[in-house]
Amino acid sequence: QVRLVESGGGLVQAGDSLRLSCTASARTFSVNRMAWFRRRPGKEPEFLASITLAGGRTSYRDAVKGRFAISRDNAQNGIYLQMNNLIPEDTAVYYCAAGRGVVGQQQSAFDYWGQGTQVTVSS
Repeated sequence: QVRLVESGGGLVQAGDSLRLSCTASARTFSVNRMAWFRRRPGKEPEFLASITLAGGRTSYRDAVKGRFAISRDNAQNGIYLQMNNLIPEDTAVYYCAAGRGVVGQQQSAFDYWGQGTQVTVSS
């Protein structure tokens, strides 16, 4: 079992930047890719970005390309999400996810989930 813990959320103003962190309790051979999702108020969870742990290959949701950047820290068994030029529509609970597969942006492609961290962007 892999436990994921997110941190770094908070209340910021529009235009600010924020970096989220996700740490996995252990590095296992069952995890080849990690990702960030978010759930905005009243909406379904949406994929934001993923990264493979071996090759560092990234994939992004079109809407956040250029503003958000995912990176990995294999030594710490974790990933980051750098979010720049935040807007109020980015207000959401942000979740870290991990899984064996290296393709797919749907929730079912990931096996492990964190509890989430709240990001609130004021206008």
